[in-house]
Amino acid sequence: MRASRLVSLLCLLQVREVMTGPELARELEVSERTVARDVLALAAAGVPVYAERGRAGGYRLLGGYRAKLNGLHQAEAEALFLAGVPGPASDMGLGEAVAAARLKASAALAPPFRDAPQRVGQRFHLDAPRWFREAETPAVLPELSRAVWRDRKVVARYRRGDEEVRRELEPYGLVLKAGVWYLAARSGRRFLTYRVDRFREVEVVDDEFARDETFDLPAFWEEKSDEFSRSLLTERVEIRISPAGLRKLHATTDGAAAREAEAAAGEPDAQGWVTTTFPVESLEVAYDQILALGPEAEVLTPPDLRTRLTEAATRFAALYDLG
Repeated sequence: MRASRLVSLLCLLQVREVMTGPELARELEVSERTVARDVLALAAAGVPVYAERGRAGGYRLLGGYRAKLNGLHQAEAEALFLAGVPGPASDMGLGEAVAAARLKASAALAPPFRDAPQRVGQRFHLDAPRWFREAETPAVLPELSRAVWRDRKVVARYRRGDEEVRRELEPYGLVLKAGVWYLAARSGRRFLTYRVDRFREVEVVDDEFARDETFDLPAFWEEKSDEFSRSLLTERVEIRISPAGLRKLHATTDGAAAREAEAAAGEPDAQGWVTTTFPVESLEVAYDQILALGPEAEVLTPPDLRTRLTEAATRFAALYDLG
């Protein structure tokens, strides 16, 4: 463990150039005293690492010292190739670059680990699109990808409803969700998301924008996804539901709606059923969701939805000659 930590410490100093004791302690998840001992161990091994005092001080390597750290363990080598996503990378116009990088990385591995690409390829495959949907690569995706990599502004024409709008955007990142590409971009002072397949035209301009280094793409996407999901849930349905139905609710409705239903559930009755309320996109959607629960749920309100399900139950009874 210590040898691995020493390598990590050396890598951090090579990448960051200078880091304080508290910063290294946080990154390595150890105490500052352990960091100080590790630095002494590196120095004793001949690594020119030293501490600078003062406000801008910290640990650094002498004169741009670089160490060749080629010794990957087998698990690390396989993880490296597992991180590659050939299909989406090709969609972004990076297929040749990814192939070249994988080839060079394979050549740099120790002989026992050079089969890592084949081992990973035989065991894992990413199929991003949803079932029953043919994946289509938006024509503007490679252009947007280049703009994202180079921090270049774009002037884009975007289809919004029945109209087409023109926007100057600062493209921060691309997200692939269930086979659909989205762009996270800053427009004015706001960060927004755009479906890439709705761009009609994208022109990359020479202006380089100053990227906000505090922008966190995964956190931004999670927040926007949650906002979008909740914006669709505009109706409320009150139901009585059995324990089995409550478990099944997660498979028939939105995850956030199911969690809200669980949180709003009252005390169980003598049969173990609870009364709760959960949000739905529409009463039409709710009809299908409740129908999927079968006899494990009873709608209390709204009355119109209860009436529709009563009619459906009557038809079921007639269909199976139970009336």
